[in-house]
Amino acid sequence: MSERIFIKGNEAIAHGALAAGCRCYFGYPITPQNEIPEFMAKHMPAAGGAFVQAESELAAINMVLGACATGTRSMTSSSGLGISLMQESISYMAGSEIPAVFVNMMRGGPGLGDINTAQGDYYQATRGGGHGDYRTLTLAPSTGQEAYDLTRLAFELAFKYRNPTLVLGDAILGQMKEPVTVDPPAPQAPDEAADWRLNGCDGRPRRVHKSIYLAEGELAALNIRLQEKFRSMDAEVRYEALHTEDAELVAVAFGSIGRIVKTAVRKLRAKGHKVGLLRPITLYPFPEQALRDLAYSGKRFLTLEHNMGQMVDDVRLAVRGLADSDFFGALPGNMPFPDEFEAAILRALQGGHA
Repeated sequence: MSERIFIKGNEAIAHGALAAGCRCYFGYPITPQNEIPEFMAKHMPAAGGAFVQAESELAAINMVLGACATGTRSMTSSSGLGISLMQESISYMAGSEIPAVFVNMMRGGPGLGDINTAQGDYYQATRGGGHGDYRTLTLAPSTGQEAYDLTRLAFELAFKYRNPTLVLGDAILGQMKEPVTVDPPAPQAPDEAADWRLNGCDGRPRRVHKSIYLAEGELAALNIRLQEKFRSMDAEVRYEALHTEDAELVAVAFGSIGRIVKTAVRKLRAKGHKVGLLRPITLYPFPEQALRDLAYSGKRFLTLEHNMGQMVDDVRLAVRGLADSDFFGALPGNMPFPDEFEAAILRALQGGHA
């Protein structure tokens, strides 16, 4: 039975994973996502699963690779620094078509940065992050409820497409408490019909997961098939549009910043200004067509992020030839407030630079 509880965003992600049937968690502690492994250490055994605190992020992601290769729903979580260390194995999983879920609760950078909020990992999240031509499905929640719901969705999409899938949050979302409706852990067994999972080959041909292809034309054929799969992910595009129909200027923001910008947009609307919001929920696939449709109707755009300018590139690509997007970035290391976003939107609306 569902219940409504008051929890942090990190805890909402952990609840969502258990409700999705996750039965293996492998991780290594790092701020600002430590509540996820803390929760999993306490609750995963009771759900019939396994929790392992690995000796490093590299060990954790390789444990995930092995568990997911058997068809077991498994995950890890970290912050940008740890996700950087995991990239080689994430690329291996993409090349081997092994599904997995990993969570990045972003913090400031580059380098060690600080433990406060930022959105500087957008490029890493949406361009695969590792070596080779691959993409990871990327979901960007803005509330505790979305953190829960999108984590559940992440497992469904990972196994639907046999591809690593990322839930991308930040310190604001991870540490903020609010009411979230959750379900109890769901029973989950590996899909016996899956013709790819490793479960012993008694009475059937061997199954091999690999990401090395040395025969003439073999790697090219793999990449053609993978690119077709990545394009098919466009069916999963999700976004929130608010007051875009009559807006002269559309603000574009994701994650927790999208939530703050929504407050700024509502305040400006109350003052009679024709502004709207488009908040991408899937960062890959990106809601390119939705933005392009708005550009066709003559809208102007302002991209707001908590970094030095990353998603703005995708917005500009989406509206190229029709419009452009101004940019406003809250500095990593500083906590952003609605007033500064409101001021930036108003400047852009009046024709100045945000």
